[in-house]
Amino acid sequence: MFRKIFPTSSAVKVAQKCVFRNASTAAIRPRICIVGAGPAGFYTAQYILKHLDNSDIDIVEKLPVPFGLVRFGVAPDHPEVKNVINTFTKTAENPRVRFLGNLSLGKDFTLEELRERYHAVLLTYGAEQDNTLNIPNESLQNVLSAREFVAWYNGLPGFENLNPDLSGKSLTLLGQGNVAVDLARIVLSSVDELKKTDITEYALETLSRSRIETVYLVGRRGPLQAAFTIKELREMLKLSNCTTMWRGDDFDHVEESIPNLPRPRKRITELMVKSLTEQAPNKGTPSGRCFQPIFFRSPINFIGSGKVEAVEYVVNKLADGRAVPTEHRETIATDLVCRSIGYRAVSVDEHINFDERKGCVNNAGGRVLKRNLTGSDQTIDDIEDKYETGLYASGWLATGPSGVILTTMNNSFGVADLVCRDFKSNTIRLTGSMPGLELSGRTYVSWNGWKAIDSEEVRLGQAKGKPREKLTCIKTMLQIASNASE
Repeated sequence: MFRKIFPTSSAVKVAQKCVFRNASTAAIRPRICIVGAGPAGFYTAQYILKHLDNSDIDIVEKLPVPFGLVRFGVAPDHPEVKNVINTFTKTAENPRVRFLGNLSLGKDFTLEELRERYHAVLLTYGAEQDNTLNIPNESLQNVLSAREFVAWYNGLPGFENLNPDLSGKSLTLLGQGNVAVDLARIVLSSVDELKKTDITEYALETLSRSRIETVYLVGRRGPLQAAFTIKELREMLKLSNCTTMWRGDDFDHVEESIPNLPRPRKRITELMVKSLTEQAPNKGTPSGRCFQPIFFRSPINFIGSGKVEAVEYVVNKLADGRAVPTEHRETIATDLVCRSIGYRAVSVDEHINFDERKGCVNNAGGRVLKRNLTGSDQTIDDIEDKYETGLYASGWLATGPSGVILTTMNNSFGVADLVCRDFKSNTIRLTGSMPGLELSGRTYVSWNGWKAIDSEEVRLGQAKGKPREKLTCIKTMLQIASNASE
């Protein structure tokens, strides 16, 4: 039985009875809380359900809706990547799982409270803050982050009013990962093509008025170190009404290196060289929309009065695979900048052992480390009694933001396996039943509430010929969820 929003304690009791009906008739059941309903959270839950019998899991999420970066980070024209939602849905609908949306760690409850009310707690809430360049004039108008821009067109609540200024002719993306290439593709794509996706209606409207013709994709190292994958590059090269322009000088000695490259790097380098070879010999600016990757450049200054007008770069050379600045400089005019140089997690509770420098939870293989360790301080491996029993982290919060969804899956399965082994080895002692999160007086969204929101989004999308029209107003989401039937 699914739950709606329960504002009273009596309703909470009904919800607990629905999900944990066997709790009083069997041995003590492992009770686990997963904080964060993105890929890391769902993959962790999936593994525990399969390998730890009779365990009960609460997945707690600060938004009223689940799926994290799959919903708000994956490009709208990549629906195949979102198919993993079907697997996550099966996990959420397991009778041993509760989804509790609209509840925030550090705001609605504390880590201490969770540890007192569950046998084990897993922190999987991801990385939601941008890395910055820390160069002059970074606060100029029209200097944004790719994360903000992606959140805007993907409908993440709180970003619907970003309104990026697309009235200029050029956009510069600083960073050459897949997020940057996705953003370039969305900006340079035909709006008629995007209309078929779940991109937000307000983003479609803004993109339809866009005057952006050139997108620069700037990286500090060379083509052999490009961070984007071959899939993203192929999509850019095939983009209709858009020309890709490479700088020939960036490819000095690249072709001769190809035979010795590992196969994945070899294939993407061959594709870049092929595209360069097929490039029109005339070096004039092409008519129409243009995608221009630029290598060996690091931004050192944003130039502009009030808003950004150009970016000044230092020209780099490679030394042992690292970008080393030279005395040469280059300035390239631009009307809008999005930095795409990675994310970092934030600590949302004072009791989280968090490494501010690395931007992730201090952990060893997923087990959260104690703040004050005893024993040898030479290496982590030498220290005894180093783990916070029953406390774990997985996904980007534990590893830092790297890799794709498959990377997160493998990491989360590994951490979930540790959890299962710690229960089975009695490292986590089941000395008594745990009550779970106290929900009395807290407005939360159950899985049934999410299904009501989902149905409304699909209904709104069908009216526009789209898979869905995402809701961005949390108040509206809560109202829809509160009206969901039992």
